[in-house]
Amino acid sequence: MTREELLQYVKETYDTDPEYLWMKTPNFAVLRHKGSRKWYGILMDLPRKTMGLSGEGIIDILNVKCDSGMIFSLLDQDGFFPAYHMNKQHWISIALSGVVPESEIRVLLSASYEMTEAALK
Repeated sequence: MTREELLQYVKETYDTDPEYLWMKTPNFAVLRHKGSRKWYGILMDLPRKTMGLSGEGIIDILNVKCDSGMIFSLLDQDGFFPAYHMNKQHWISIALSGVVPESEIRVLLSASYEMTEAALK
């Protein structure tokens, strides 16, 4: 799943438009739940080295809120990292490099969206 595919998916599925909040990082996009206004995703472009990856260049990363019990098992898989700049007990970073199947990204996005929806109840 590419950045563009992800943004199209969240628009079609959750009616979410990305919010670009930081002038210093113009490609960082927040995905906000329409009802609760809480963040359910953060899309970032980071140097590969920042994520502990070899090679030069930039990689797109998606942070999602995640059940703390799942985080440890996900971190054992390629394409998953401790959450970049978020609480590592409740968030996880996913590389949008083709390593993580699109279906798995969609499931994790859905779970994150539902977790942030709970604030409404």
